[in-house]
Amino acid sequence: MSHSTAPSLRTVTLDDVRGARKMLSGVARCTALEGSRHLSRIVGAPVQLKCENLQRTGSFKLRGAYVRIAGLLPEERAAGVVAASAGNHAQGVALASSLLGVRSTVFMPKGAPLPKVSATREYGAEVRLHGQVVDETLAAATEYAHETGAVFIHPFDHPDVIAGQGTVGLEILEQCPEVRTIVVGVGGGGLAAGIAVAVKALRPDVRIVGVQAAGAAAYPLSLAAGRPVSVDNPVTMADGIRVGRPGEVPFGIVGELVDEVCTVTEDELSAALLLCLERAKLVVEPAGASPVAALLSRPGAFEGPVVAVLSGGNVDPVLMERVLRHGMAAQGRYLAVRLLLADRPGALASLLGALSVVDANVLDVSHVRTDPRLGLTEAEVELHLETKGPAHCAEVERALREAGHTVLD
Repeated sequence: MSHSTAPSLRTVTLDDVRGARKMLSGVARCTALEGSRHLSRIVGAPVQLKCENLQRTGSFKLRGAYVRIAGLLPEERAAGVVAASAGNHAQGVALASSLLGVRSTVFMPKGAPLPKVSATREYGAEVRLHGQVVDETLAAATEYAHETGAVFIHPFDHPDVIAGQGTVGLEILEQCPEVRTIVVGVGGGGLAAGIAVAVKALRPDVRIVGVQAAGAAAYPLSLAAGRPVSVDNPVTMADGIRVGRPGEVPFGIVGELVDEVCTVTEDELSAALLLCLERAKLVVEPAGASPVAALLSRPGAFEGPVVAVLSGGNVDPVLMERVLRHGMAAQGRYLAVRLLLADRPGALASLLGALSVVDANVLDVSHVRTDPRLGLTEAEVELHLETKGPAHCAEVERALREAGHTVLD
């Protein structure tokens, strides 16, 4: 393990990953590999899910954070560590520091989900809320490191962090020796790089596919340019992989060892999260569901057996509600419809009766009778419905029109 606190482009080797695994013994769990019959049918080959969402702190981040902090010199440990994160890295650094007896300070954005802020504090870190976006938070953490001498723990751009994340790859090879493809989400690239180092050294025939959210896909641009390239204002619900620029160290490894980096849409991420919850009975955050989203979007592109790495399960309940509803809508299982209704007694009851005939479950009704846009005898109704798929949505809309209602949206 490297003891340098300065940015390093030193490569990461299989021996580094093996050393990290010894260091993590009794600290990080060897997480389960769970088969998915549903995904296997879709892909046409066996699919296994590597459940890092069940890791301590709820994500793989503990692995790299622990190895990085454990490798510090005594005087560096005495100075304490500092990190900037909206969630998973924050919790990994907090727990790793507590286990190693090192003082930790974690800067988080002011808008960070309260459950993640609370968990980070409970793991032992001093939490400071600063800035509205992670870039502002990162700047504050860097300034704090310069002022106090605390060691900045980068979430992905350090060889020791990458070595720690690579232990996931060693476990996959032991748990599924016949694996042919590993699919993993990519933000800064630390997890994908670490897995690639471990797996390609032992099984160069295994194909490794990285997955990015389309709205935060810095790696395809960077790989094409031959250097890390920034994406301005990365936007995606998958905050765990919402990174605007690849790390220097993981970029070199990903470019050399990862076979492909593909992208998935927000609809595909939502559908994947919903599938993990309904079919695998696993709570997975959007970033953790990105490999499943890739399998769903291109089922014939992956040679089996396939291992999809579910990198984390720390999802804010408010976001979960929104994402699940989005995922249901993407599958035609949730329909929002706005229509005009005659403003007379019994009209709303008649509308709801028409919906009951086609077996649409009404979740919410909004009824507007006074609005300058409406005529004297008109009312506007917005319905949120639970439906059974695209064909059922079309049937519902047809039934509303046949009942004489004017569908606006």
